[in-house]
Amino acid sequence: MKLIRDFEYPPELEADFTKAKRLEWITIFYLLSTIVVMYLTMGNSQAMKTAWFEDLLSLTPSVSFLIASRIFLKKPNKEFPYGYHRVVSIAYLCSSLALFAVGGFLIIDSAITLIEQDRPTIGMVTLFGKSFWLGYLMIAALLYSALPSVILGRLKLPLAEKLHEKNLYTDAEMNKADWKTALAAIIGILGIGLGWWWADAVAAALISLDVIHDGYKNLRQAVLDLMDQIPKTVNNQEDDPLMQQVKDYLLRKKWVREVEVRFREEGHIYVGEGFVVPEPGQADNLTQLIADTTEQITQINWRIHEFTIMPVKELPQNHEE
Repeated sequence: MKLIRDFEYPPELEADFTKAKRLEWITIFYLLSTIVVMYLTMGNSQAMKTAWFEDLLSLTPSVSFLIASRIFLKKPNKEFPYGYHRVVSIAYLCSSLALFAVGGFLIIDSAITLIEQDRPTIGMVTLFGKSFWLGYLMIAALLYSALPSVILGRLKLPLAEKLHEKNLYTDAEMNKADWKTALAAIIGILGIGLGWWWADAVAAALISLDVIHDGYKNLRQAVLDLMDQIPKTVNNQEDDPLMQQVKDYLLRKKWVREVEVRFREEGHIYVGEGFVVPEPGQADNLTQLIADTTEQITQINWRIHEFTIMPVKELPQNHEE
């Protein structure tokens, strides 16, 4: 049985992969400290509780990335001839599903608070012999949860694009947008201080809507990836131009008259086929031409792990572009 190639990243990306794993470990330890600080200062604030849940949830992409990184490096075998690359898509699905589900729970919780007109209070606290409003501690905790997270997110984004790692990209986007969560929660806390009981629940609802939006967007793409949608760029906004690059490369070959290509995404890597109508008179050395061209295509980009060229008499006329 023919097995797929057994490497995940080329040598020039190994340092980026190592850096990405290091950043995810830093993120986990930082988030654990944030979760503790937020829990200790939460009080009765709905917005703080929602922000705390979001921080708790933010562990999912980091943990799933690190677990997947230990699995997708396993070599292909008879049972898994395509290797273990698709575990990346499964990790992406788990992160997105958790994000969407918790966002739904939080928006319902916020709506119930508003309907029941639950009026939270933020009292005084004594620390080191000094008494002051607990809201100040809450705001400090929120700033601690947001600012380093934004920096981590900005460091991860370029790595996610280089590694074509959608789970890491989702994590980076969540980190980078944490300032929105902190700002909404701070406004809610200040609203309580001003006597606007509804401000806290409204802030929590806004945070929840942002979580749901991110969760739905990524959950949808994770499901489409597992359904073998054509490969998309790491931010899921457009078709990967690598497919057209391969098609153009084949069309430049003198022995190729017509061609159509298709690819599917297996985690970080692509597996594809090219259906080629050869020029007449190529029967004698067609096998060698196919072998040479196949090897050349796999050298175009590290993400193309396997490409098969199938000679055909003609291409279907009813195919969709």
